[in-house]
Amino acid sequence: MNIIIVGCSRVGETLASELVNEDNNITMIDLSSEKIKDITSRYDVMGIVGNGATHQTQVEAGIDEADLLIAVTDSDELNLLCCMIAKKTGDCRVIARVVSPEYNTESDYLKNELGLEMIINPELESAKEISRILRFPSAMKIETFADGQVELLTFKLPENSPMVGMWLKDVITRLKVNVLICTVERDNEAYIPNGNFVFKGKDVISIVASHKDAYNFFKKINYSTESVKNAIIVGGGDITHYLCDMLSTTVNLKIIDKNPALCEELARDFKNITVINGDETDQELLIEEGISGCDAFVSMSKSDEENILLSLFAKKSESGKIITKINRTDYDDIIKHLDLDSSIYPKSITSDMILRYVRATKNTFGSNVETMYNVIKGKVEASEFKVTEGSPISSAPLMELHLKKDVLVAAILREGELIIPRGSDIICPGDSVIIVTKILALRDISDILLD
Repeated sequence: MNIIIVGCSRVGETLASELVNEDNNITMIDLSSEKIKDITSRYDVMGIVGNGATHQTQVEAGIDEADLLIAVTDSDELNLLCCMIAKKTGDCRVIARVVSPEYNTESDYLKNELGLEMIINPELESAKEISRILRFPSAMKIETFADGQVELLTFKLPENSPMVGMWLKDVITRLKVNVLICTVERDNEAYIPNGNFVFKGKDVISIVASHKDAYNFFKKINYSTESVKNAIIVGGGDITHYLCDMLSTTVNLKIIDKNPALCEELARDFKNITVINGDETDQELLIEEGISGCDAFVSMSKSDEENILLSLFAKKSESGKIITKINRTDYDDIIKHLDLDSSIYPKSITSDMILRYVRATKNTFGSNVETMYNVIKGKVEASEFKVTEGSPISSAPLMELHLKKDVLVAAILREGELIIPRGSDIICPGDSVIIVTKILALRDISDILLD
């Protein structure tokens, strides 16, 4: 596809690196010549210095031949204007990054009136992910498929867990749980384990299950299944605003931020939360506000370094669940070794959403990509496909299909019923199927079959 990206922010850079790897032609637009020079020197993309919200700049970037324009500058209004001009000039598909809570209630109106294919709001999606984790803090990460009916949960195996030393083939029979273990990450290696895989303490494991079966599984392996009752949140930005909207009636929230205007806004909009205007890096203030006794500590300042240090302090203070927002995806390998519970990457959430859309438009035959997540970044993906009539994947029982190596059919959803698949199960047209694989960039479910 010919894709124009307006804005060389971290979101734009992440998108460029991901989309180039999937054989798309990318043109970047930004007012900063330094940013354009930097991104074109590191990635195989074209660069245009200029205002992406002008007709002249978009024409120079090739809007007449573009299939898609993605506007991801730091300004919601500029992104919407870019999309309006692109629709008038090139009649291509358009996606806008819109993060302000003020526009959230207008998203359907904006999509319909401006002809947007998608509005991406990484702050809102990050808040949803944090909310899911606070409701089920045993997990490091929770992704949902099939409109929330199926969950993919990632957790770290405690060294005293009954699973340690157990073969995978014995887990289901001994624990009597209806889950499917999809991936294991150990010492920077990613595995899609077979029945003879033996678990070790500190393995990072991903499972697919319904919410009820996941709850039962965690109880069986001696994990706490109680949701968070109180939490301290550092940073009062848009993600915090969305979180308060989701949780203020069910979780006792305490917000700390040094910006008086943000504090006043949160206190005005949410009467039943505690808002403290103070230096969130002040250890004495954090101790005074009960960091050592809270069920969860969520660090969401604007600085990655500050968030990491605050989370390490919370861990030392024996806080409960610790969630850290990270803007720079290149910190991932370092953060894995810090053992910070859960890390949230808004930029990765954005790129995953757009990659899913781009793959769906490239669909070949027999299925459509509905949902896609990085289970282990750059190593394993989980994709949900809607199987259509005539798909070759529905021709025989799973045991008779010739699947490529490192492919796992993780779940089948049929008429609202979750099926944890076995060899005798058959995929039918109309099913939603979740595939976990090391084969990155799947566009069609038939790509899992050997040629």
